[in-house]
Amino acid sequence: MRDFRKYEVWQLSYDFCLSIYKISAKFPKEEAYGLVSQIRRASISIATNISEGCGRDGDKEFAAFLNIALGSANEAENLLLLANGLQYIENEKSDGLLEQLNLIKKKIFLLRQKLINKPA
Repeated sequence: MRDFRKYEVWQLSYDFCLSIYKISAKFPKEEAYGLVSQIRRASISIATNISEGCGRDGDKEFAAFLNIALGSANEAENLLLLANGLQYIENEKSDGLLEQLNLIKKKIFLLRQKLINKPA
C-alpha cells in the first residue's frame, strides 16, 4: 500500500482544496448550494481520488483513480473560470489558482503515464 501523503501531487491537491474552501466562503450566499458546493466537491475529489488510488492493489487501479482525479481537476478548472466570469474571484487570484491547478493536472498526468508504462 502506498502512502498518499508522500506524493507531491497529493499535497498540491490538498493545498488547492484548502484555497478553494477559503475563497468560496466569500461567494454570494445564494451560491451556497450551487457553485460553492460544486467547486468544493470538484476540488475535494482531486486529492481524495489520489489518496483512494494509493490504497488500491496495483498500478492499473491507481492509474484509474488518477484518471478520475484528472477529470475532477478539469471540472474544477471550468468552475473556477465560471466564478471568475461571474466576478466572484478577482482575476489575479483566479490566475494563481488556475496556475496551481494546471501544475496539479500535469503532475497527475505524468504519474499516470509512469504507472501505465511501467514494465511488468
